[in-house]
Amino acid sequence: MPRSPLPQRHGLDAAWVRTPDNLPDAPRWATMRDFLRDRLADGAPVDEMLAAGAFVDQAGRPWTGAEAYRPHTMVWFHRELAAEPPVPFEVMVLHADERLVVVDKPHFLATTPRGVHVRQTALVRLREALGLPELAPVHRLDRLTAGVVVFTTRRVWRGPYAELFRTRGVHKTYEALAPYDPSLSFPRTALSRIEKPRGSLQALLVEGEPNAETLVELVEVRGRHARYRLTPRTGKTHQLRVQLAGLGLPILGDPLYPHVLDVAGDDFSAPLQLVARTLSFTDPIDDIPREFSSRLALAWP
Repeated sequence: MPRSPLPQRHGLDAAWVRTPDNLPDAPRWATMRDFLRDRLADGAPVDEMLAAGAFVDQAGRPWTGAEAYRPHTMVWFHRELAAEPPVPFEVMVLHADERLVVVDKPHFLATTPRGVHVRQTALVRLREALGLPELAPVHRLDRLTAGVVVFTTRRVWRGPYAELFRTRGVHKTYEALAPYDPSLSFPRTALSRIEKPRGSLQALLVEGEPNAETLVELVEVRGRHARYRLTPRTGKTHQLRVQLAGLGLPILGDPLYPHVLDVAGDDFSAPLQLVARTLSFTDPIDDIPREFSSRLALAWP
């Protein structure tokens, strides 16, 4: 992918589309305007953006739209952003150096832009606050989970650290608040098969060969609730939430497990009581041991 001729805006890279080749069965467009109106038929104000010079070619020259259609050509632009409810929690930097920025991501803040969450994400906030346009995460936490997230400062560092996570060279522990069941013994290993059907909000425990493993340890009991330490040995979608719910111990504040709840997008009153507490690895660049711990507290009921 060639580099964008447009600078970032609001901490976001420019979007792009590439015109198809003129194959016999391909759609036909007379002009670049025709192509853009067809390709961006999701409501983008193409004519207004053309008039403003908002579409550019690979050299950064604005498209007028009147140009004859050109196959296999890049068109760059910035999408207009919809309003988002501001997430009223800050991203706290735990560590920063030449290669890494490690943060405590709060609940309700997505790690990276996705769907309706764009500017209200840890990545965009940090790029703007730190002035690091190449900042990128080497792993992700889902929007509702808080805790330690590692970012690289430049593209050149991304590969070695991402490889650590891909090959499970990172040790992670989580903490969660959930009901206490005195009939269950701990520590115990949750070993199950998890699948997430396309279009479903929930991942499911299903029959079959296990593909998800988590060590569950009891740390503290207060009345009807307990604090658990969770050490995942695999990384399936919603793994910790699904497995605890499968034990009859759904994590407090979970709007998906065991039942899907209708929660407004601007309701931040009941955070999921799950925190990525620690993360450690041997640095792939200098072989120095690294360990980071979240300072975020869980809220007992």
